[in-house]
Amino acid sequence: MNRMILISALLATLSLAACDRPAVVAVPVAPVVVPGPAGPQGATGSTGSTGSAGNTGATGTTGATGATGDTGYTGATGAKGKTGDGTTVIVVPTEPAK
Repeated sequence: MNRMILISALLATLSLAACDRPAVVAVPVAPVVVPGPAGPQGATGSTGSTGSAGNTGATGTTGATGATGDTGYTGATGAKGKTGDGTTVIVVPTEPAK
């Protein structure tokens, strides 16, 4: 029984020693700046000078006119159709299926 307690205590010690604990890093706190009372107002500054106007740019040249295309050919005239013999054909629609 005594050996069992000794072995379990030794095992617990080794298992706890094997754990890796991260190091604690202390982050320094930045000092807080507290503004003091406001001082007297300074003198008013002088007004700046007005800028000069820019020059107008030069006008560009006109581009060249393109060439005129050729005129196409006239197509052939079709033959005259036959005249009818005076008969009129009337197409009667069929009855729908029932």
